[in-house]
Amino acid sequence: MVYDVAVIGAGVVGGLIARELSRYRLSIVIVERSHDVAMGTTKANSAIVHAGYDAECGSLKAKLNVEGSRMMEGLCKKLGVKYIRNGSLVVAYRTQDMERVQELYERGQKNGVEGLEILDSKALHQMEPSLSETACGALFAPTGAIVCPYELNVAAVGNAMDNGADLLLDWEVTAIAAEQDGYILHSGGNSVKARYVVNAAGVYADHIAAMVGDTSFTIHPRKGQYMLLDHDCVGTVRHTLFNVPNELGKGILVTPTVDQNMLLGPTAEDQEDREDTSITAEGLQKVQENARKVVPTINLRGVITAFAGLRAVGNTGDFIIESPRHGFWNVAGIESPGLSSAPAIAVYVVECLESQGLSLPPKDDFVEERRAPHRFNTLSMEEKNRVIQENPLYGHVICRCESITEGEIVDAIRQNPGARDLDGVKRRTRAGMGRCQGGFCGPMVTEILARELGIPLEQVTKFGGSSYLNVGKTRGGADA
Repeated sequence: MVYDVAVIGAGVVGGLIARELSRYRLSIVIVERSHDVAMGTTKANSAIVHAGYDAECGSLKAKLNVEGSRMMEGLCKKLGVKYIRNGSLVVAYRTQDMERVQELYERGQKNGVEGLEILDSKALHQMEPSLSETACGALFAPTGAIVCPYELNVAAVGNAMDNGADLLLDWEVTAIAAEQDGYILHSGGNSVKARYVVNAAGVYADHIAAMVGDTSFTIHPRKGQYMLLDHDCVGTVRHTLFNVPNELGKGILVTPTVDQNMLLGPTAEDQEDREDTSITAEGLQKVQENARKVVPTINLRGVITAFAGLRAVGNTGDFIIESPRHGFWNVAGIESPGLSSAPAIAVYVVECLESQGLSLPPKDDFVEERRAPHRFNTLSMEEKNRVIQENPLYGHVICRCESITEGEIVDAIRQNPGARDLDGVKRRTRAGMGRCQGGFCGPMVTEILARELGIPLEQVTKFGGSSYLNVGKTRGGADA
């Protein structure tokens, strides 16, 4: 089979591009090197929908950030994804910082950001009483919001699949052969042919581009370390709190999440290793110290986990969306505000493909909406009883920290794209994301995975590959 379009990379950008393409009568395949979608930058970022005041005027970042921010709420509603417009504050602590706040205000106005306002110290502390007393003012962006990036990613890929797109996991592109009528992507002994190719490979986008002879840009990973606090800490702040940005980004932020945790971070550490997402004592110490400068009363005893993600930083200073040869499009260097821009990037890339001759006949039966999963812990007692009557598995709570039921876990495994490992269940349902971090529910989730996938218990993994959770039986005969 020859596909019309192959999308390399099943992160949130690649997923939304595939979904946008699935509006049309096209054959689409998404290829992903990992065991699941949302395994790169998407699974570990700040989850912020930026308003659009930070990017340089006239840049792709500025244009697509503002457009994407405007699109995000409606998109999340259609895909059943949590979204909260909580507003953001860029907080100043010195006179020089207020000068920078003024610059951001003026840039935001030029970029078309709506509702921006500069606050003095009194107005700022009325909005956020827990802020440091040294805060002297801020830029308020009411259109700033928060979302769950991996939930959006799963829904986007799932919606593309609902509309006929294919997904190939554990499928790392190792070579690309350009032919007169398209491209052949190779992965070991397997291959896929497509007339058009979209390179949305994150930190490996420059490697993919080099396979078709394009060495015009480079990507390097920038690590960001985070700390996540438990639910009882979230009331400390309501808005997303940024420091005045510098050349490495927006600094350590403090923000609530859509799941009622509090997130602190990230650091900004340039590195060479494209796989290193380890956390360090030094990095977490920096997160703590800087977060306490913003909100001195943060209860760091509420930290339940720490993690790190990698941002794909290009060498051009802007998003790299360009075609080095007919039919091949790079969508690279999608660092912050990449998540915010993703809905608009998808539309823009489809327009770029059309400009090179891809015919886009509309699909009469395009399914635009995707049913939101049952979030059992948010239902009323009447709704819970109704759901349990329809499916008794919803009456069996597996994850007590987050009140996640067996029904939700089974649905997550059976949906498209379905969970195939422990972390895949976690991202789709939040089972294992609570205070105990899976210490109690992990074994039960593992048993459900083995049962639903029809595999032995010892073949269940944490995140694919060789990350096995069970290695056999103990000497006494009990399951290990």
